Amino acid sequence: MTGHRQLTAGITTHLRAKIVAVLGEQPRPLVGVTSLADGADQLFAASVLEQGGAVHVVLPAAGYEATVRDSESYGRLLAAAAEVTVLDFAEPGPDAYSAAGRYIADHCDLLVAIWDGEAPRGPGGTHAAVTYALRIGRPVRVCWPAEAVRP
Repeated sequence: MTGHRQLTAGITTHLRAKIVAVLGEQPRPLVGVTSLADGADQLFAASVLEQGGAVHVVLPAAGYEATVRDSESYGRLLAAAAEVTVLDFAEPGPDAYSAAGRYIADHCDLLVAIWDGEAPRGPGGTHAAVTYALRIGRPVRVCWPAEAVRP
């Protein structure tokens, strides 16, 4: 999965139901691949675990945990991960985030995108991961409330 870090409470409520619906359509065993960033990533990982699935965490770089605001949720979800892959970047940044998005797209059957469909706000984000997944022929399922505006 790929998705935005900043979500409002209303968007989160809508997305939780949407993610559960998408996960319910997927074959078993269910494995969710995510970087555990704040917002969409952690919401997705928690939903996968609640649905009885496993989580494969892809950390973009050494020291990535310092970029996460909700360290309690991050730590809990990381501890529950069935697999953890740390990419070979010395520190977090746009190149590492882009590589993580590509890794996730390369290793999934369906890319779930918690994305408003808007142009990127910077390099290495959701837009880049979706664009890459589509370019390699990976199916993408976008989840976003119709009238919601990303904070």
